[in-house]
Amino acid sequence: MQLNILIAIPILTTLLILVAKSNGQIRLVALLGGIIQLIMSGALLSTFFAYRHAGILDNFLFKKSYAWFPRLGINFAMGVDGAAVSMILLTALVVVAGILVSWKIKERVKEFFVLLTLLSTGAYGFFISLDFFTMFFFLELAVIPKFLLIGIWGSGKKEYSAMKLALMLMGGSVLLLIGMIALYFHTATGNALPTFSLTELAEHPLPIHQQYLIFPFLFVGFGVFTAIFPFHTWAPDGHSSAPTAASMFLAGISMKLGAFGCLRVVTLLMPEAATYYSGWIVGVACIAILYGSLATLMQKDLKYMNAYSSVSHCGIILLGLGMMTKTSINGAVMQMISHGLMTALFFGVIGMVYDRTHTRKIEDMSGLLKKLPFSGTVFLIAGLCSLGLPGLSGFAAEVTVFVGSWERTELAYRVATILACSSIVVTAVYILRASAKVLMGPYEVVDNPSFTDAKWNEQLAAVLLIGAILAIGVAPFWLMNLIG
Repeated sequence: MQLNILIAIPILTTLLILVAKSNGQIRLVALLGGIIQLIMSGALLSTFFAYRHAGILDNFLFKKSYAWFPRLGINFAMGVDGAAVSMILLTALVVVAGILVSWKIKERVKEFFVLLTLLSTGAYGFFISLDFFTMFFFLELAVIPKFLLIGIWGSGKKEYSAMKLALMLMGGSVLLLIGMIALYFHTATGNALPTFSLTELAEHPLPIHQQYLIFPFLFVGFGVFTAIFPFHTWAPDGHSSAPTAASMFLAGISMKLGAFGCLRVVTLLMPEAATYYSGWIVGVACIAILYGSLATLMQKDLKYMNAYSSVSHCGIILLGLGMMTKTSINGAVMQMISHGLMTALFFGVIGMVYDRTHTRKIEDMSGLLKKLPFSGTVFLIAGLCSLGLPGLSGFAAEVTVFVGSWERTELAYRVATILACSSIVVTAVYILRASAKVLMGPYEVVDNPSFTDAKWNEQLAAVLLIGAILAIGVAPFWLMNLIG
């Protein structure tokens, strides 16, 4: 399996979009490119399982390395484990769904789909990289498209939100750069050239006192990208102002880049420091979980509700990583996948509702299930997944995190687990309250516009994401085996 094809496909798609002459051709090229990405990610999943069943148990499969800047020890090194394969599959699903819900966009169509495709290029490159510099390069590649998508096609305070997102993510990048350079020069011992290779860095671990110093830079740097408390404020503003597809990608994929970096880079290279700081990580995670869920209770805008809910759910990811047990870490990866699917679905259906009612305020809507039966049903499924209904992916992921967290027998960790579990009650309150107000009761919208239910493209996007949510919720063991 050639992993570089995963990067080549969106790049080629971008070039074809640039030479396309009509909006119809642009949409078709973008969709075909997304479908090919999805097929390739499915083939990668199948091949990965085949290798594992054949007894090939290497940590990373399909490894390749190409010299990029040899004098600086920078290589385009690639390879995947089960966690990376699952994230690649998630990216492909969200990309196709995002293209479908953007089918009717009319303003600067070519530029919109070019930027959306560049986002997927950055995500694929990040997930397959085994070289820290290359990983950092692809992480930064995705920042500018986010800024432009929000600033040009967004709504509300779009310029403010785009600038805030870009500046805060750049701040996280500075922290990452400091930690990355420190790791780089650590490998320059004797006559050996310094390197950014993650596998080589893992073979030459830092002295413990240096790990304690560098760990906060890398963990907080990646944490900013996953909206770690208190550096989370870019996320609600960014999500609320972004166009629907950009919101789906921001919450579904971009926020997972930071969490994946914490897993792949920080805990891999500095396990002793990760254990030392685990109490702080768990504490911050609990604050994010409880603060995010309580802040969501106060929201009257559907996008802000989903955005603050994402802060809470990403806190569960950090909780799993901070507990440092095998079960909790596997649960954290499952939560990355589950949250990526359900939040993309939620933002997608919020976009469908807004396009028809021209409002996102919960108090301005009532009884939409009668007028929009398909969209209303999707809204309800996304909400039930968010509150952890058994049979949906949210339940499987959160239970795995909490079970893994309970394996830590220390009193403080047990208390943290109980506090995190209590957020489920708060989540149920705001989800059921919003669903009852928006969907149930007599039909009412402030402007009372005339509209029809979801179109074919929106229905296909929703079915694709719901299918993945059910595949994990009903039979989660294939994903556990993949990560495991």
